[in-house]
Amino acid sequence: MQSLHFKKSHLTLISLCVLALNASSALAADKTGRQVVEQVCATCHATGANGAPKIGDVATWSQHAKKGLVKLTENAISGFGNMPAHGGQANLNDLEISRAIAYMVSSGKAIDPAKPYASPISNTGEQLVQVHCTNCHMDGIAGAPRINQFSDWKPRLEKGMDGLVSSTINGHKAMPARTGMASLSDTDLRNAVTYMVIQSATYKAK
Repeated sequence: MQSLHFKKSHLTLISLCVLALNASSALAADKTGRQVVEQVCATCHATGANGAPKIGDVATWSQHAKKGLVKLTENAISGFGNMPAHGGQANLNDLEISRAIAYMVSSGKAIDPAKPYASPISNTGEQLVQVHCTNCHMDGIAGAPRINQFSDWKPRLEKGMDGLVSSTINGHKAMPARTGMASLSDTDLRNAVTYMVIQSATYKAK
């Protein structure tokens, strides 16, 4: 009976986890390419500071885009040369970075893409969690939800996985934007969060 009870509880937790992963949420609207460029990118790209291609210089942008918008976006997300990851603004998501790229390459003529051109994976979710996330999430430092406690994650999943990933991108309470690692893509963060949620739902104390 005890074994059966455990299995039922175990399945219930997994079911809740799956529902949370599939749930949709009403999140803040993503910035347009123009907004991102005016608020962030123009700092260097308006004048060509630090070797940045100037907005409106079609020939130079064409050279930078020779390998495609995917590669250009990957560089902008992860950082390249003098350009910091995510333009130095870790709370910009990969779609917003993609829109900024489209805006600058086209001199403001392109329509904002509905999906990111790229969201590179640097490591698996498990690797990121083991190397980085466990620093706080193993013991619940500064209120971080613990990897082995689904009860810590359940209330945070009310807005679905999108809401949880959005909090990870933007930062939440003691956790800095993008967990303090600006070079991580949205996909990296989603994979790490998904791994921790599933681990918490399937954890069995020894």
